[in-house]
Amino acid sequence: VQLQASGGGLVQAGGSLRLSCAASGHTFSMAAMAWFRQAPGKEREFVSSIMWRFDNTDYADSVKGRFAISRDNAKYTAYLQMNSLKPEDTAVYYCAAQSNGATIPWNYWGQGTQVTVSS
Repeated sequence: VQLQASGGGLVQAGGSLRLSCAASGHTFSMAAMAWFRQAPGKEREFVSSIMWRFDNTDYADSVKGRFAISRDNAKYTAYLQMNSLKPEDTAVYYCAAQSNGATIPWNYWGQGTQVTVSS
């Protein structure tokens, strides 16, 4: 599975961005997709996830109520709608996928997309 993330950019605090993650390759094996982020000098952290064939979603406490994850199964694409952005949301955002039967979590990763929120 190959993942291509896009949609990052520079936005003022309070603004919105929508990230996209398009999957290709052995997409039939995907069980879930997720977004992680890594700010300068910090470890990568979980942001949100969605099951590929069910409506289960999960969010980090820091983004609950502001971010929404969704998917388009026909396009094999996951989205992260980010509203009410804060400067602390500034990070490189990565999408990840987990395949059915994988022995490790999030066994596929895309390249990152930079999100910068100015105060």
